[in-house]
Order: sequence, then structure tokens, then C-alpha cells
Amino acid sequence: MRTPYDIIIKPLVTEKSMEDMAERKYTFEVDKKANKSEVKKAIEEIFGVKIEKVSTMNVKGKEKRMGRFVGRRKDWKKAIVKLTEDSKPIEFFEGM
Repeated sequence: MRTPYDIIIKPLVTEKSMEDMAERKYTFEVDKKANKSEVKKAIEEIFGVKIEKVSTMNVKGKEKRMGRFVGRRKDWKKAIVKLTEDSKPIEFFEGM
């Protein structure tokens, strides 16, 4: 059995994700095998918020070079969660 902390890997802090916070949307890197309902349950349990909608997408790892050697970064999964109007904001992002 996976815990909520196994499903949510880390929050993503980018310019776009910071702009989305005004619309009550928060972005996280999540476990590749997690589905939308698992992500919703995990975030609600960890942060104590109510979630209206979860969008997930698989992100391909970029190809990177070092001289003549070519490698790839790992593939990962991104989740964008939208909070309900009556939910409190996630405090983790508030100080940024």
C-alpha cells in the first residue's frame, strides 16, 4: 500500500505555476503509476484542502548531450490540481 507521501513527489515551482496560483491551481510532480483519484486523495490528506479537478500529463524526459555522449532525463508525471472556492489555499506555496 502506497502512502500519500509516496504518490506526491514534489511541488513544481515555475513562472507558469506561480501565475496559476491566482486561479487556485497548484502543480506537483507525482508518481508515474498514480491515477487522478489517488492524486486527489493524497493531496487532500496531506494539505487538508478540497479539490475540484485534477489534470495529469506524462512528460517525456529531455535528451541531453555531454560532448559526443547522448543521454536522456527520466520521464515523469505532472498533476495540476484546482481547489474548490470554499477550500483554504495550500500554505506551502504562500511564502514564494
